[in-house]
Amino acid sequence: VQLQASGGGLVQSGGSLRLSCTASGFSLESYAIGWFRQAPGKEREAVSCISGEDDSTHYRDAVKGRFTIYRDNAKNTVYLQMNRLQYEDTAVYYCAAVMRYSSYLPKAKFEYDYWGQGTLVTVSS
Repeated sequence: VQLQASGGGLVQSGGSLRLSCTASGFSLESYAIGWFRQAPGKEREAVSCISGEDDSTHYRDAVKGRFTIYRDNAKNTVYLQMNRLQYEDTAVYYCAAVMRYSSYLPKAKFEYDYWGQGTLVTVSS
């Protein structure tokens, strides 16, 4: 059972990136998926999550209107589309998964069972 986060890179302020969270060894259907980020010297914080049943979504205020989380079950992947990136978005981004077939949106780190290895997003000002 593994999660692989990818898609990070260096982008100018105002640019876009799409992060991918792909599972191997299990299907992401019925799993709630969360994206978290950790900037240097800061705590890991929740960015966005998507529910396991009805694809309800939640975003932290700082990314609302700029980031979109969605899933493609055929590719067993959850994406985080990040537009209008800002310097403050610079961080290592992690995806996490928990089996939860409901509309519940887990927002805390301790609620997740599986974690990807992280992908670095650097936004130049």
